[in-house]
Amino acid sequence: MDTTTPDLHDTASTASGGRPDRYDVVVVGAGVIGLAHAAEAVDRGLRVLVVERDHRATGASVRNFGHACVTAQSGDMLELALAARERWLRHAHDGRFPAVASGAVAVARSRAELAVLEELAASRESGQVRLLAAPETVDRIGGVGDPTIVGGAFLRDDVRVDPRAAVAGLAALLASRGVTFRWGTAYLGWEDGLVRTSRGTVRADRTIVCVGHDVDQLYPDLAEQHGIRRCGLQMALVEPPTGLSITPAVLTGTSMLRYPAFAETAAATVLRQEITRERPDLVAMDANVMLTQRPDGSLVVGDSHRYDLTLDPFLDEGVSATLLQDVATLLGVGGLRVRQRWMGVYAHAPEPYLVAHPAPGLTVVSVTSGVGMTISHGLAARTWAGLEALPAPV
Repeated sequence: MDTTTPDLHDTASTASGGRPDRYDVVVVGAGVIGLAHAAEAVDRGLRVLVVERDHRATGASVRNFGHACVTAQSGDMLELALAARERWLRHAHDGRFPAVASGAVAVARSRAELAVLEELAASRESGQVRLLAAPETVDRIGGVGDPTIVGGAFLRDDVRVDPRAAVAGLAALLASRGVTFRWGTAYLGWEDGLVRTSRGTVRADRTIVCVGHDVDQLYPDLAEQHGIRRCGLQMALVEPPTGLSITPAVLTGTSMLRYPAFAETAAATVLRQEITRERPDLVAMDANVMLTQRPDGSLVVGDSHRYDLTLDPFLDEGVSATLLQDVATLLGVGGLRVRQRWMGVYAHAPEPYLVAHPAPGLTVVSVTSGVGMTISHGLAARTWAGLEALPAPV
């Protein structure tokens, strides 16, 4: 793959006698993945520049539930999620932005759903997945609830961060620790340690490109090789029903078909058949009915999934109505008043994440499974461990 760009040296900054500014690390992208890699670099005492084309984060990092869905991961992903969990709580404490070790509640509205939770609980260490009777499940999701609820499970290790505050708070924390940010600055290319941007060229020992689903805009061969597409989500922010207070994140049966710790159980086969038979509308939109409550009380609810190399921007009101009605039914309320709607977009591929090294000194990272908030800091720590094991770029 060609990683060069033409006439690179012609755009060098003149900050120091015509020579480009120098950094130990340039991180491209100030979403949660880029900021996590910058945070790991700062922890190593490195001089860091973050380049971001927008003037603030507006992508997947602020359009999600703010749910670090730790417990529902398995294997390698669980390892990354647990490492990320510790860092989220530490950074939130240091940066004074909201992060709550809230856990999550997986709600079972059928015996098939409850069987998945029972199997998962039996496979985990004591206390990590605690089964709940129906009354306690209802109490944990606000005290009313769908009358069909038969039980649930408390997922101990999950964390909630408010995405609209956490990304900005993490950036502010890094700036206070000496990271330089160039907002409104596009990354135009890399060659032999020179990073060309719309505001001039800098030199870096290492460059880490974290641009989410836009890998194909910069490195199309790499994106094609790894099968990266875009996933579009329909989501909404709704007013909370009067007096509703929900500390944990909330998952449902559709979540049990998506997250690996649930989906890998033997009981998930029966559940998939049940949901396909009884809720074909949710299956058709590839739904994951879930919600979190933000610090101001509003609820982030969703979501649906559709996939393409390029996504049409149009939202389907029928999809939104179905999702909102299912959340209202789950909470035992008549309806929900929408404050905002949006389409989330993230990278999707057969593998859950991409870490590639197209050339010495250049690394490309993307989370391609919709769990960027969940594994961000853990993946960054692993990326840096791998970089430190490589020969130093010349």
